[in-house]
Amino acid sequence: MSERVSIIGDGAMATLCAAMLAENGLAVRLFSIFPEAAAELNRTRTTRALPEIALPPSVEITTDAAAAFDGSAMAVSAVASQFTRMWWERLAAHCPVDLPVCSVTKGNENKKLLRPTQHVQDVIDSGRGTARDMAALSGPCIAPEVARRLPATVTAASTSGPLAQRVQRAFGCPYFRVYTNTDMIGTELAGATKNVIAIAAGILDGLGAGDNAKAALLTRGLVEITRLGLAMGARPETFAGLAGMGDLVTTCISPVGRNRSFGEAVGRGKTVAEAQAAAKSVVEGVATTVSVVELAARHNVEMPITQGVHDVLFNNVPPAAAIASLMSRPLKRES
Repeated sequence: MSERVSIIGDGAMATLCAAMLAENGLAVRLFSIFPEAAAELNRTRTTRALPEIALPPSVEITTDAAAAFDGSAMAVSAVASQFTRMWWERLAAHCPVDLPVCSVTKGNENKKLLRPTQHVQDVIDSGRGTARDMAALSGPCIAPEVARRLPATVTAASTSGPLAQRVQRAFGCPYFRVYTNTDMIGTELAGATKNVIAIAAGILDGLGAGDNAKAALLTRGLVEITRLGLAMGARPETFAGLAGMGDLVTTCISPVGRNRSFGEAVGRGKTVAEAQAAAKSVVEGVATTVSVVELAARHNVEMPITQGVHDVLFNNVPPAAAIASLMSRPLKRES
């Protein structure tokens, strides 16, 4: 009998993960908290957020929390960070204490400033005094491209080497190469913060600021991300790798990237509310901007680009004015 994996989520990334794991011969059960969404997914075997994917008949879809983990050897959390608590609270009483969880979420929780794996553990393991094995799968993997089987390479991070290798084997295939590492802090933080920089990249595109400006943004944005990561205990090489530079580049240049596209709409003059309404799914970088600014303050880390994005999104600062403020900062050494 093939190993069973439970997918938590019903959006683009959840359905992509379900299809990939099923293609690799694993038994897959996808859990949704929304009966109507589950019924539509079961009927159409696809999602409007990612029409390139068709779920194979072997993928089971359920809304029964009590049965979500029956027979499963691993769970994959594929829920947007700001909704993680709502989803996992439905499942906490049914999740076995020894079931490992791999998160594919890229974002931070705002109230407690938790990384995705910390967020899941905070919900399902609070008060238990146990530490289950957790992993984070991250890197440059724009979902529509992976769905078309275009080559992509990511990293599976876990302090448990065996779990990282299980995730590597489960997801790895000819078009999806998976490396492993042990830096969960850096991997998850890079996956969250790159969305903020991607919003800035989109704003530059909307303003027609040019390629020189975007190159500077990616370079200095990576400096900010690394600076915060080191202050939080991450390793510097993580930010030069797939979860760091790799994901940052993809997110900032892809025409279908949600965060970049949202930023472009803002740069073209739409309000934040209008740009969010036009997005097909959750723009993680908006909420993440709030948590990253708070993390920077907590760790006394200077992040002027992130603060500039925050000012545009939440303080009604015009995008052009935010750029002018960044360009007029006091001159200093590059490093």
